[in-house]
Amino acid sequence: MVNDLSLIKNKKALAWIKEQIALCTPDKVHVMDGSIEEIRELNELLVKKGTFLRLNPEKRPNCFYTRTNPGDTARVEAATFICSKKQEDAGPTNNWMDPTQMKKKLHALMKGCMKGRTMYVIPFSMGPTGGKISRIGIEITDSGFVAANMRIMTRVGTEVLKVLGTDGEFVPAFHSVISPLEPGQKDIPWPCDLKNRYIVQFPETREIISVGSGYGGNSLLGKKCFALRIATVLSRDEGRSLAEHMLVLGITSPEGKKHYITAAFPSACGKTNLAMMNCSLPGWKVTVVGDDIAWMKLNKDGRLYAINPESGFFGVAPGTSEESNPNALRTCEKDAIFTNVALTTDGDVWWKGLTDQPPANAITWKGKKWTRGVDDPKELCHPNSRFTADISNCPVVDPAYHNAPDGVPVDAIIFGGRRESVVPLVFQSRDWNHGVLLGSSVASERTAAAEGKMGELRFDPFAMLPFCGYNMADYFSHWLSFPSKTDPAKLPKIFHVNWFRKENGKFLWPGYGENSRVLKWIIDRIEGKENSAVETPIGYLPTIESLDLSGLDIPKEDLKKILTVDVDAYLSEVQKIREYHSQFGSHLPSKLSAELDALEARLKQAKN
Repeated sequence: MVNDLSLIKNKKALAWIKEQIALCTPDKVHVMDGSIEEIRELNELLVKKGTFLRLNPEKRPNCFYTRTNPGDTARVEAATFICSKKQEDAGPTNNWMDPTQMKKKLHALMKGCMKGRTMYVIPFSMGPTGGKISRIGIEITDSGFVAANMRIMTRVGTEVLKVLGTDGEFVPAFHSVISPLEPGQKDIPWPCDLKNRYIVQFPETREIISVGSGYGGNSLLGKKCFALRIATVLSRDEGRSLAEHMLVLGITSPEGKKHYITAAFPSACGKTNLAMMNCSLPGWKVTVVGDDIAWMKLNKDGRLYAINPESGFFGVAPGTSEESNPNALRTCEKDAIFTNVALTTDGDVWWKGLTDQPPANAITWKGKKWTRGVDDPKELCHPNSRFTADISNCPVVDPAYHNAPDGVPVDAIIFGGRRESVVPLVFQSRDWNHGVLLGSSVASERTAAAEGKMGELRFDPFAMLPFCGYNMADYFSHWLSFPSKTDPAKLPKIFHVNWFRKENGKFLWPGYGENSRVLKWIIDRIEGKENSAVETPIGYLPTIESLDLSGLDIPKEDLKKILTVDVDAYLSEVQKIREYHSQFGSHLPSKLSAELDALEARLKQAKN
């Protein structure tokens, strides 16, 4: 049954793996070595099984098409738990259950759950293997889909095991679709258990157990589960680190001066598009270090340095086009996996926004034949359909992704969300603590990446609402502690942006490559350019003159609307923030309450 556990030299890892084998009783065990031969064999196996369909090799070399169960297409926040010893430590924004009770429930589901299947043991590194900020995990799964995706999204294989050694630390991450096969029963391509989906993090023991779901956000355990929910706890305990739902980009001026910026947006609000943006301003260039997660740590020089702990993109397909993100399209031209998109008759893929018109004929993400002019276009692909692609295939990958294993220095941090009103195009916080207030009060209209009513406004602090592994108010306190750990002047400047202001259904700002104009203004602020901003009650806003609008035709009335503070609307916003913060009770930091009080006082003074 066991074919290669000899690769595992770490004593704790070996003992843990053997425990899972005894509990789950797989037919086979395969420890992934990360080789090219291995992934070729795995892909072929998934094609034979029917999980993968090989796409047209002339159009999409080494690319595969797959689906998940129609009821299993997004993160399941209602089934995601932080099982700390005390409920208070999980906080009011996380689901909680006593860890002993939860493990009892999970182990009952896990017993014999891999019967008839192969157990894949995946040693993986989040971040460059052996890097100072990097960490190691081992995922066990009975899903070949997960194994193939993890091979793209993380560094997998024997090199990781060498760094782990005999007694190195790792995060144990268990996943199963928990659909055991009886003798003679044929496996289905996309198994899951809709009635028993649990995505559980145990902060004190740094463990992850995910069962019942095959969708990537619930099963690629290196991603949100490890890189955010567990890593936030590890970062808090280290004291000088942050694990954030942020892109990392480099931006270079025509003069060759480079800055690195991180930015936090809720899922499907444009992080990937910004991270790979083609600048509309002549001579400016954006390069991507990462599009989704940033691990940051204070260096000896007192500055925050960031890495992208992932090695691939798990991108939202709908809306990705030549206009919005041509670099993402180039990235997934080869060696990619497409999930829940439409399949064209010539063996290619399609999703909403890829072209102006859908294909004449296609197969929908549910496997049904579809004809243009006859069937509903909404049936073609799921709004949260995805592509998984290797970052090395990105034409604008930043050299530092490969050459700076200990991170890049962060000059600015941006927060943003999808807001049709109230929030201006861009503004700078007054200082670090005020910036933490901005992060704690991020609100955005709900997107397809999470379950719930589309368009509904919800607070999503730091874009971390579903991803913080402990009490979010204590997380605010951790952010507020950084000025005491270094020279505050060395910390990144903090900004807030909103590309999504609308009036009469029309966007007031063109977005996409034109967002480079906003980044240029941010750099002006970093470098202390005079007369680049005006002080307002909510922070420092650009003057129309300080934004480089050369070659851009936007009515001045529209510009004034997106660069003006509506005092009455913001006073109403303050009350919403205060109400949202109230749920944290005594855990809410007094410094944050003081910042909100000060904001309200400035707004009232401006009103008078």
